[in-house]
Amino acid sequence: MRIISGTYKRRKIVAPRNLPVRPTTDMAKESLFNILNNLYYFEDISVLDLFAGTGNISYEFASRGTENITCVDQNFGCIKFINKTADEFEMPIQTIKSDVFKFLEKATVTSDVVFADPPYDFSNEQFSTIVELVFKNQLLNEEGVLIIEHSKHTDLSDLNHFSYSKSYGGCVFSFFELTES
Repeated sequence: MRIISGTYKRRKIVAPRNLPVRPTTDMAKESLFNILNNLYYFEDISVLDLFAGTGNISYEFASRGTENITCVDQNFGCIKFINKTADEFEMPIQTIKSDVFKFLEKATVTSDVVFADPPYDFSNEQFSTIVELVFKNQLLNEEGVLIIEHSKHTDLSDLNHFSYSKSYGGCVFSFFELTES
């Protein structure tokens, strides 16, 4: 995997093979950040990266100037790798080793972007729970967005707060926003 833009543009990051991850492809990541680049000034936002895995998405935010990034993953190897990489590149990334659902139930942190990349084989109920907890616990700042990465075989358009989705190969990003009542 590589960092696409910003301070660390073109830097390759090689994750250990034994991590239980499926990193977002460079093509999909570049497309996602083209969308986000039109919505936010990266240096002015905060990011919560759920199911962070290798930290791929967080490194991209950090490279583009985001200084408030929190990664959550339950795998100790993933957290250790993110901490090591963040230290090497002097990136402002905080990590929390936790089951994402337990974290979301108790979280009080608010962010402009909440990015979730759960396993592609999650059930619609599990995807729905992520959305419900983020909005019920008010984890998004005003004008914030929840983005869930999922397989093209999963349709999240019927979930509350769904706004739109973008498809890139086998990967889909579904966007959820606070709607006016």
